[in-house]
Amino acid sequence: MLESVEELDTKKFISKIMGVRHFSVLEHVSSTFGVEGISRVASHQLVRHRLASYSQKSQRYVTEKDPFTYIIPPKILENEESCKEYEQFMEESQKLYSKFVGTGIPAEDARFVLPNAAETKLVMTMNARELMHFFEVRTCNRAQWEIKDTAKKMYKLVYIQASLIFQYAGPACVSKGKCPEGEMS
Repeated sequence: MLESVEELDTKKFISKIMGVRHFSVLEHVSSTFGVEGISRVASHQLVRHRLASYSQKSQRYVTEKDPFTYIIPPKILENEESCKEYEQFMEESQKLYSKFVGTGIPAEDARFVLPNAAETKLVMTMNARELMHFFEVRTCNRAQWEIKDTAKKMYKLVYIQASLIFQYAGPACVSKGKCPEGEMS
């Protein structure tokens, strides 16, 4: 494949930036993701990355008329009895939520009974420098399964678009050669 002069110059420029670790330049590059099918547990982990912008489905203004959808952790799914109890709890939460809304309690107050397992969706924009940090901590083997799965999917998407920038992204044990968690690793 033939590359234009601009493409070759861009590759040289990015390679130089990455080589000298002049990462402030990466703050001018951003990616926007539509994230669906995650729990509020995972979304709360996402928003801890403050150098990003988020728009999340509201539980204040969006009344759950139909039963809310929720995420079941794999380890709970593996245990038939636990899964049954979990689903019963979700049904009870839905009943109480619906009862509260039905008696005139505003959705913004009724939502307090909805569990962290409630499914949510959001749009997030993060610059490339913060994405590098995000992938460092959230693709780690020690990361919670749901945020790790989300981070890996995000990584695959940005790698396709900017492989030179993200070629060394990943958990710190890979990208930096050692785990920063010390005794916790």
